[in-house]
Amino acid sequence: MSLTAYDINEIEKRMRASHEALKRELSGLRTGRASAHLLDTVHVNVYGSKMPINQVATVSVPEPRMITVQVWDRSNVQSVDKALREANLGVNPIVDGAIIRLPLPAPTAERRQELVKQAHKFAEAHRITVRNVRRDAMDLLKKLEKDGKMSQDEHHKASAKVQELTDKLIKEIDQTLAAKETEIQKV
Repeated sequence: MSLTAYDINEIEKRMRASHEALKRELSGLRTGRASAHLLDTVHVNVYGSKMPINQVATVSVPEPRMITVQVWDRSNVQSVDKALREANLGVNPIVDGAIIRLPLPAPTAERRQELVKQAHKFAEAHRITVRNVRRDAMDLLKKLEKDGKMSQDEHHKASAKVQELTDKLIKEIDQTLAAKETEIQKV
C-alpha cells in the first residue's frame, strides 16, 4: 500500500498494524506456560479445506502446563491430531475420545535461548516494516515539496512528526520484545 497524500494518522495506523502483528506472533511462541494462542497458527484439513483450529474445536487451558482441544465433530479428531503433530509445536498430542490433550514440557535452557532468538527475529522484521513505512512517508513528503504542494517548512515539520512517530513505535516494539524475553526466561 503506498501513500498518495500525506496523512499522519494513516502512517501511524500502518506502523501500529506492524506492532499488533508482532504481538500476535510473539503470543504464539511457546514459553512453557500454556496459552490458547499457541494454536492460533494451526490449520486443519477438514471438509475439503484448511480451517483454523478454533473453527473446528474449542481450545482451552485447564492448567498452567496443559492445553486441551475439544473437537466438535468426532470424525475430525484424526485430522486435528495430524495438524497438531505437523505444526511442530514441540508437544505430543494425547487423543482421548473427542478431546486432545497437549501437555507442555518445561523448556530447556537451550530451547529458551532459541525462543529468545526467534522473538528477536520477529521484532527486527517489524522494526524494518515500521522503517519502511517511514521511508514511504519521507519519499512522499519530498515529492509533495518538489511538486510545490508543500513548503519547505511544512516538509521539515511533517518529517519531524514522522520521525517522532517512528521512534515511538520502535520503542514500543522493543518494550514488547523485552516483556516477552522476560516471560521466556522466567519459566
